Amino acid sequence: MGIVFKQSFKNSLIIYLGFLVGGINTIIFYPRFLKSEYYGLVTYLLSASNLIMPLTALGVHFTIIKFFSSYKTKEDQDKFLSVVLFFPLIIAIPLGFLWDYFHDWILTKIPEENAVIASYTPVIYIVAISCAYFEVFYSWAKVQLHSVFGNFLKELWNRAVVMILLIAVMFELISKPEFIYFLTGAYVLRTLVMMLYAFKLYMPRIKFALPSDFIEVVRYSLYILMAGSAGAILLDIDKVMIPGKDTIETAAYYSVAVFIGSFIEAPSRAMKQILQPLTSQTLNEKNDKELHSLYKKSSINLLLIGGFFFLLINCNVSELFHLMPDKGYVGGELVVLLISLVKLYNMFLGNNGDIINTSKFYKVTLPIGIGMAVMVYLLNKLFYFNLDFGTDGLAIATFLTIFLFNTVKLWFVCWKFKMSPFTDKTVLILLIIIGLFFAFYFWDFNFHPIINIILKSILIIIVYCVLSIKLKISNEINLLVKRILKI
Repeated sequence: MGIVFKQSFKNSLIIYLGFLVGGINTIIFYPRFLKSEYYGLVTYLLSASNLIMPLTALGVHFTIIKFFSSYKTKEDQDKFLSVVLFFPLIIAIPLGFLWDYFHDWILTKIPEENAVIASYTPVIYIVAISCAYFEVFYSWAKVQLHSVFGNFLKELWNRAVVMILLIAVMFELISKPEFIYFLTGAYVLRTLVMMLYAFKLYMPRIKFALPSDFIEVVRYSLYILMAGSAGAILLDIDKVMIPGKDTIETAAYYSVAVFIGSFIEAPSRAMKQILQPLTSQTLNEKNDKELHSLYKKSSINLLLIGGFFFLLINCNVSELFHLMPDKGYVGGELVVLLISLVKLYNMFLGNNGDIINTSKFYKVTLPIGIGMAVMVYLLNKLFYFNLDFGTDGLAIATFLTIFLFNTVKLWFVCWKFKMSPFTDKTVLILLIIIGLFFAFYFWDFNFHPIINIILKSILIIIVYCVLSIKLKISNEINLLVKRILKI
């Protein structure tokens, strides 16, 4: 886990800095400078692009992770990369020619009060293609075990650009529509920078020859394409469905609550940048002992760190919403709680998803992905449209879907690989999280919200850290603390 922790630590710093910048944008700048209508529009456009990104990527970013380490010579690696590099164009080019039809279809799904979307649908296509190729070149770098720079571009680049552009809107240097176009350009530029970095790490000689396992490569890409598309539906369908019932401002309100609830997953995103290629490598080398070790260590460390941020966020979320300038954002506490719970469950699973995706059992990702997509869509229709639960209904749908299928994935790895993420410390950390949640969630100091947040956070940090260290929940975290104290 040495290389995992070294790069994960750097990635964590980048991701948390990105979340800090994103938090300032989401909670302060967007509501004040862009207002809820255009913020909702940006949310819709980016969510819609995320829905079609897996389709345009054609699963190549996962294919690179799975297969690259299985090729032992540079010639074979060059053949492989030369082929998969052009895979996304198979979808991207026809999709571009047919975009007018997709534009008309999108407009049939939204009411007249959200007609502002009509002028910006090309943004969906451009951002989707840019993100698809960004992920391809990011995976290209990750298989060289260099994830930090790509992580910087993925987690910090766009948020920093958004902050700069929002400040430009504030000073009336650009208009709100221009904000959207400049942001689109930032996505394109980010992809070009990632491409240059990937080629710097490994420049293949383009070979017009198929790798020996080409059929398996194509089969895997198609499976991951379908599973990834279904997964994207799970993540973004709720924000895309909102303008079909409510005003586009509601998408902004919901997006803020989801962002806050998702904050706890930052260390998971950091660690998985390097865990993905390492998991694939251990599977290709049939190193069961190391695979078991990665599974358990990633689970307990992510659960420990995720639990810490779960408590800080949920025990302060009510006060945080009262700091928002637009009162339409108030009342999202249940959304934050449910989203953060499923993110915490994801972190408990460690590299479970990577084990399934890069093993010979990868085909199971398709029925799982389709099942999740169908379930979340039907539950969204039930809770949001039919029962009129509002955005709380969207969060309930997401929670139920992810909880059920995460449990399926937990069982599947236990069944096929005869291993689980549980350690003798798992129950201890869960008891600490539950105990502190009930101790701090239902009360506040009777001061200004900022003072309340600071005081309660200090108490949570002290109690949680002392208990975690004294009970030796994570050997890696304890060693890191000792090193820091020596410094």
